[in-house]
Amino acid sequence: MTSTPSHDVAILGGGLAGLSLALQLKQEMPDARIAVIERQAHPVPEAAHKVGESTVEIGAHYFSEVLGLTGHLQQQQLRKFGLRLFFNAGKVDDLADTVELGASEVLTIPSYQLDRGRFENYLGEEAARLGVEFIHGARCRNLDLDGRDGHRVRYQHDDQDCEISARWVVDAQGRASLIKRKLGLAETNEHSANSAWFRIDKRLDIADWSQCQNWQDRCTGLPRWMSTNHLMGPGYWVWIIPLASGSTSVGIVADAEMHPLETMNSFDKCLTWLEAHQPRCAREVEANRDGLQDFLFLRDYSHGCKQVFSSDRWALTGEAGVFLDPFYSPGSDFIGISNGYITDLIARDLAGEEFRRRTRLYERLYFSFYHSSLELYESQYPLFGHPRCMSLKTVWDYTYYWGVLALLFCQDRMTDLSLMARHGEGLERMRRLNGQVQKLLREWAAASEPEAPPGLFVDLAGLPVMARLNRELGEKLDDSGMDQRLADNFNLLERLAGEIRLMAPLSLADRLDIFQDPGEQPVLAGFPGRFLERAA
Repeated sequence: MTSTPSHDVAILGGGLAGLSLALQLKQEMPDARIAVIERQAHPVPEAAHKVGESTVEIGAHYFSEVLGLTGHLQQQQLRKFGLRLFFNAGKVDDLADTVELGASEVLTIPSYQLDRGRFENYLGEEAARLGVEFIHGARCRNLDLDGRDGHRVRYQHDDQDCEISARWVVDAQGRASLIKRKLGLAETNEHSANSAWFRIDKRLDIADWSQCQNWQDRCTGLPRWMSTNHLMGPGYWVWIIPLASGSTSVGIVADAEMHPLETMNSFDKCLTWLEAHQPRCAREVEANRDGLQDFLFLRDYSHGCKQVFSSDRWALTGEAGVFLDPFYSPGSDFIGISNGYITDLIARDLAGEEFRRRTRLYERLYFSFYHSSLELYESQYPLFGHPRCMSLKTVWDYTYYWGVLALLFCQDRMTDLSLMARHGEGLERMRRLNGQVQKLLREWAAASEPEAPPGLFVDLAGLPVMARLNRELGEKLDDSGMDQRLADNFNLLERLAGEIRLMAPLSLADRLDIFQDPGEQPVLAGFPGRFLERAA
């Protein structure tokens, strides 16, 4: 006997991933019957809620353009002044004496700092307004997966045992993923790192950490505190992120072997750790410890998953599936990517179209993006305190991100299987080249002392290639224009690899077997001259 499910889609978890998926599904299919079951009661607290406040271009485009939330982002969240790295900040008292990497002016495509509590409250209100059945303050108890007759979800709400059935079920419960545990889908990776973070109910302004007027004046448009500020060191980085509520998020992210979690798994231990590695930051936190709002830590945060999309009409999104690393803030990116694939699969199924083949192909693409991005982090934390290698890595990583993955997403091409097939060989070539560049930079940093000329500024806005790639994300391309842009960007990456090869020590230069001669117009034009010479 078969029965008709009461819902088209049941989403387990009403955090960032689950609520944004509910909005996307409703916008794509207004008549779809969607339920979201969330453990926390709404409204949730602002500021002291969840980590993951910073967005980059894919995530920002997803929230702003795909979900249409530009008004909220501009009025209720903070515009982000890009990524900003400070090297040697733990050895000086004045930030003007560090090596700084960041933009001197705001680049074209906006990104945002999210107060997660405020944002998720808004998403919940929007979902309910569009007709999503938002069941918050409820705890999922069990799940029977049945892709033919309908999945059955049992949960407790207001001390009552409840049950719904759904044609599709999507797990967005984060690390507590019910489907992952039920089907044994958990998978580790080779990136072993930990994090501890807290929030202070005051804005910590790094501009106060220098009295040098020239340093103050070299950034225009937005103040430095609106960046995602990073204090870099061997095996670690410290984030300082402002929130629209007026609070500041501070976090330590570290290689598990170089900086064990046991040295930072309480607020007092974090403060002691900061005093040893970033004393200027420690003094600022100590002066405001009365405003401590929360403290959390997480061991081995990076993880994979054996399967995320199933032709049996279930899927995982957000941290329930895979999670890379908070550096470069890719969490919202992969929410946008997975939610896009899930929405396309569900829409095709509800329209009576065949979707099963695409399930396999989308998962293969999703995992290829995950694995190629993971190479940015695996074994790379030891070089984080090396200003020259880390500056080159950041330029390479952004060129790879803006030139390939962000371009595909912002051009709405993630589900374009024809385009993916046409450029499959090029995408695979870039993936291999990325792995080679990461290895070269890692070995280069290990073989040389970190050079830190005081006061050096690596201005990303002053690198023509950075400004251009960022600006081009906002252009709309037809099929032929997209083909040409990808081919041009593949060529650009090969030329950039060639320039890095010419700068690396001769003993390591043969690490790259895919590169092109830079030609007469160097990609790194504008890069600080003291970083351009061949390394010893």
